[in-house]
Amino acid sequence: MTLSFFDQFMSPTYLGIPLIALALTLPWILFPTPSTRWLNNRLITLQGWFINRFTQQLLLPLNLGGHKWAVLLTSLMLFLITLNMLGLLPYTFTPTTQLSLNMGLAIPLWLATVIIGMRNQPTAALGHLLPEGTPIPLIPVLIIIETISLFIRPLALGVRLTANLTAGHLLIQLIATAAFVLLPMMPTVAILTSIVLFLLTLLEIAVAMIQAYVFVLLLSLYLQENV
Repeated sequence: MTLSFFDQFMSPTYLGIPLIALALTLPWILFPTPSTRWLNNRLITLQGWFINRFTQQLLLPLNLGGHKWAVLLTSLMLFLITLNMLGLLPYTFTPTTQLSLNMGLAIPLWLATVIIGMRNQPTAALGHLLPEGTPIPLIPVLIIIETISLFIRPLALGVRLTANLTAGHLLIQLIATAAFVLLPMMPTVAILTSIVLFLLTLLEIAVAMIQAYVFVLLLSLYLQENV
């Protein structure tokens, strides 16, 4: 029974072919395509308003050099939100519960921000490794600590997204199993458990959106340090 709880995180296969590529492609098909009309429908208008507001808030602290990342960061935000939300549907697979996928997104983007900082302003980029006014005996220790913290950033990005979604999915499945088992024996307790399950589902919807936003926000903060 314990192993079956983790079966939902296994990448689905069909005839030995992994279907994770299909799961990653599906969100792009669901987005409504903007039309050339002057007046659009409510869904496209809401989508455009959300993208504009998010892009405005995300790029507010960045200078003009960081505005080149607007399309990439906004697309990544929409992509992660859609994957996380689709994963809450029954009998679906959530690709963002795979650490390999999240690290594959986090490491190249983090590395790109570091390379940009080393290319555009190497002195300032290296200056982050040693705070100003550090006593001379502490300089080697602080450089090692700051270097380790720099390389931990992509790991924290990937693990944070994976851990939050995995914990939420496991908790939902555990409570749903408890409600199903308690229904014939203690209906009142089962109803209360179902209410808790409903509230937890609402919380997981919020977590799915917040974690996607946090992932992109931290990337923008790393970019802000290097542009």
